Amino acid sequence: MHTSTALLIAALASVGLAQRPADVSICDYYTEHIFPVNNATNQKAVIVAVVNTAVIGNYTHDAQKTDIAVPGILAANATYNSTSVNLLPYFDGSLASSNQGGAQGVSVNFLDGGGATPLTQNMPANGNSSNQYALLTHLYEYFGAVLGCTEYGKTGFPTYAGETSMYNVHKYMALDAMQVGYFIEQVGLSAASWGVSADDCKIVGTTLEAVFGHKCSAPAAVLPADFY
Repeated sequence: MHTSTALLIAALASVGLAQRPADVSICDYYTEHIFPVNNATNQKAVIVAVVNTAVIGNYTHDAQKTDIAVPGILAANATYNSTSVNLLPYFDGSLASSNQGGAQGVSVNFLDGGGATPLTQNMPANGNSSNQYALLTHLYEYFGAVLGCTEYGKTGFPTYAGETSMYNVHKYMALDAMQVGYFIEQVGLSAASWGVSADDCKIVGTTLEAVFGHKCSAPAAVLPADFY
């Protein structure tokens, strides 16, 4: 485990913070209160913890706020607004829902790099050649931009290299409102479990709703590098 990650595990959920200033991004604010240096490596460590928890649920109970349960996006028997939700088939290759540039979706296993185990070790996957590695690193980079990490794109935190149009990425998934809502909820719960304030979690949720929650909107590339 990297030094930055070990420090994060020890400190992130225990910080007691005042209200975030409007001119400081969510990413920068929480990184500055956890690490002695607000740099690309430390910003990425914060994003990795939030993304991995959103994907697989709580996995570091000693550091996380244990009163905030995060089932995780991959939970097979989840519910949202009293409706059963199961997003796992979109990730394990059960559905032909991935856009690989063709006229229809194809089946892709995005859990081919060790599944949940490497995520519990604050890594994207075992090795760097799997679909899982590509997906998780793209998520880190995407959320680094969305949450306004000012060191994003520098050494230690690469620039997002995936498709910027979320419409194109998800066009064959045919997600309904409950599935999208559950996905967004897990990101918010994950952030809260790591000490992000309710107000900031609401901002994150509102932003994701604008990107993913409007099925009939025109295709758009949404990657707000200056989001606060």
